[in-house]
Amino acid sequence: MQTRPAPQTLAATLELSRDVIGFLSDGQAARLWDRARALGAGSTIVEVGSHYGKSTILLSHAAGDGVNVVAIDPHMSGPYASATDEEGERVHAAFHANLERTGADGTVRHVRQPSQSAEALASVDGAVDLLYVDGDHRYDRARDDLLLWGPRVRAGGSIFVHDCYSSPYVTMAVLRVLLPASDLRYVGRERSLVEYVAEPVPAGARLRNIGRQLVPMTWLTRNLAVKLALKGGRPAIARALGHREPGWPY
Repeated sequence: MQTRPAPQTLAATLELSRDVIGFLSDGQAARLWDRARALGAGSTIVEVGSHYGKSTILLSHAAGDGVNVVAIDPHMSGPYASATDEEGERVHAAFHANLERTGADGTVRHVRQPSQSAEALASVDGAVDLLYVDGDHRYDRARDDLLLWGPRVRAGGSIFVHDCYSSPYVTMAVLRVLLPASDLRYVGRERSLVEYVAEPVPAGARLRNIGRQLVPMTWLTRNLAVKLALKGGRPAIARALGHREPGWPY
């Protein structure tokens, strides 16, 4: 466990990572920041899917001294490759350069393995206090990340999933694994970032817990329409649907 540099504010950390490639709104960052900031020494944060390190930097600066931050990402190499090894090496180098530039390199342990691999699962000892999942967005991979890592979260711990109600396959995985769980309470969402807490849901509250997770399906429909409009070269339609930021909705 590393001693972190002088504590950063959320605003300062967002500015540090502003130019890092990634999809994380300020509101989503604030939600992650608050949960990570509340963890005490000896706690463990696991990030599944780091890419260039935008969320990794945030979690590192939010965590206090004695909090373990583990970033799991093969950087597109290995059995789940979706790009060339050359591309994977380029992202891997950029990830570590971003961590070094922002002062997060000495406080994050990077596991360069597929998140579902035995090596990755064995790399984290004990329970997880905060799990952030933003890995492979294919249905079977997203589902397996939730099935394998979700049960590792201790009672009272937090589970965050990015791109739910934005990526159809991630949404399907969340609805398959997390929606029916009787030991996960749905806290809410910030755009496509959903949050759960690992605690029993009383029998009388389970239908309401499920219903709250289904309400944002209308937002998924809107996001898919925005993506189709942008892909089809119809930005005016995307704007009419309320899309104001550049790029894909997230």
